[in-house]
Amino acid sequence: MAQRYGGQYSPGGASQDGIKGGIQAPPPPSLPREGGKAGFRSWLLFVLPFLFAIGAFSGEPAELIAGLATFALLMASAWLTRDGILAQQAYDARNIARRPAIPRKIFGSVLTGAGLGLHTALSGEGIAIAVAFGLTGAALHLAAFGADPMADKGAEGIDQFQSDRVARAVDEAEKHLAAMKDAILRANDRRIAQRVDRFADTARGLFRTIETDPGDLTGARKYLSVYLQGARDATVKFADHFARTGDVAAKIEYETLLNDLETTFADRTKSLLAGGKSDLDVEISVLRDRLKFEK
Repeated sequence: MAQRYGGQYSPGGASQDGIKGGIQAPPPPSLPREGGKAGFRSWLLFVLPFLFAIGAFSGEPAELIAGLATFALLMASAWLTRDGILAQQAYDARNIARRPAIPRKIFGSVLTGAGLGLHTALSGEGIAIAVAFGLTGAALHLAAFGADPMADKGAEGIDQFQSDRVARAVDEAEKHLAAMKDAILRANDRRIAQRVDRFADTARGLFRTIETDPGDLTGARKYLSVYLQGARDATVKFADHFARTGDVAAKIEYETLLNDLETTFADRTKSLLAGGKSDLDVEISVLRDRLKFEK
């Protein structure tokens, strides 16, 4: 883990010791958390349908039906597109990932085209124009947001059963981290919220290591379940207590807990990486011996 520079009175609090010597854990990518950012363009999709809904109430019954039907299709498209963007962010952040089970962004493009085409047809513009307008809308949507990942990533040579177990364990661990972040907001303390984010990044470094070698799950399962569940419960209790009392001693004690957790997770990540390197050294040594024997 990269060392954070600064002293006790620097912004963000006391510095944490990096992993000294041995194999350094690579900086973990930022995995999107629950309620992650999907971007301004995706949220704009939720605004556009209301233009059709407003116009629906200013005309004849046929225009009302066309406007409300278009509103429903475009809103469904907006939800699917937003979820598809978040799913792709999670896919991109992980070293090993399964493709999304549902191609949400592609379905969103289809619904956008269907909504625009339906509105055009019900407005009396003709089927040919409606089809052209719908296809254009779908193509522009797909160009703007792209297609969903259509293939698994980094899963070659890895047992699917093991990788699925890791995926379930990591998903559950992510829920604990999301609950910690949500709970700490009640403390209304920016510094401690940043401290929780930093611990989450360290924990995700362990997640990425386990995803790379699913065989490490057995030895690290308690970190993803017991330790994180305990950290979540402690965070909830601290946030509620601090919000009521502003107890500085409790804040210091909670920061100490985060320090201990971060050190524990970083050490475990380092241990797993070192174990992986030892296994690699053995494989290389065996292969070299076989090559010498072939000669």
